[in-house]
Amino acid sequence: MTILRTELPAHEVTPRRLSRRPTGADRVFEWSATAVGATVLVITGGIGVFLAWQAVPTLKRFGFSFFTETSWEPEANVLGIGSVLVGTVSIAVVALVIAFPLALGTALYISEYAPLRFKATLVSLVDLMAAVPSIVYGLWGFFLVMPHAAAFAHWLHQHLGWIPIFAVEADADAAVWQSNRYVASAFCAGIAVAMMVLPMACAVMREVFAQTPPGEKEAALALGATRWGVIRAVVLPFGRGGIIGGTMLGLGRALGETIAVLLIISPAFDLKFRVLEVGTNSISALIAGRFGDASPAQLSALLAAGFVLFVITLVINTLAAIVVNRSRSGAGAEA
Repeated sequence: MTILRTELPAHEVTPRRLSRRPTGADRVFEWSATAVGATVLVITGGIGVFLAWQAVPTLKRFGFSFFTETSWEPEANVLGIGSVLVGTVSIAVVALVIAFPLALGTALYISEYAPLRFKATLVSLVDLMAAVPSIVYGLWGFFLVMPHAAAFAHWLHQHLGWIPIFAVEADADAAVWQSNRYVASAFCAGIAVAMMVLPMACAVMREVFAQTPPGEKEAALALGATRWGVIRAVVLPFGRGGIIGGTMLGLGRALGETIAVLLIISPAFDLKFRVLEVGTNSISALIAGRFGDASPAQLSALLAAGFVLFVITLVINTLAAIVVNRSRSGAGAEA
């Protein structure tokens, strides 16, 4: 068989023009995705602008003392979020201390130890925890967790009371200990919030662990490493960014929790760092509890507090997203 090849002269050969401009369904998808992303940014920016505008009268009236004043007495014209800022951070820190090891252990078990036939079920169960309403967690924490948490808080006070954060203004060695001094605290609220933070942190960690390059894991096994050795030498170093990012995302979630905290805590405006003692408050719980009967001046102060919480949460979530995105290197797929 003879194949005839015809070659054009060099001056008649023109390069083909390639265009990356989307057409048809690609163009519709690009426009739709752009519109959705822009809408989210506009809504988020609109919320921030609205809160900032509403906070202007309060900041002009009270100045920097609004952030340092610990009392909230509208009748006396004394308003400040110093104590609730401390309470917000205390509840969030307690929640992270409890949720972090649970989320990390759960993510490692699902990605590295769980049998394949159970892995999808475990992932669904953990993700379903995020769908439980916060009021359910609040009721669970108030009626079921709080009595046991109070007993554990009393035990911590007995043995670790010399540490300031575990101190309580009560006699830990009394024959009949005062249980009402250990309930409705930041510790009790933090336990409920920890269960709400766990699914988000676990999902981020699990996703990053699943992207660990299989070749590196197989190489470690070929060199004689145990399964825990592979996790310690390969999986954890690769997923360090995901661990940090998931924890920070959980922190942002814990800072803004409202209903569960409001149901559990006993509102107090004391500047204290004792997480086991009754009485605390958070910015979100303050807004939810005082919004209904607030005067115009108090409403502006509540919106100013909301603006502070908005900025803090936005900064934390942005940093977490940056850390998580930087950690996504390598190839791998979750079975």
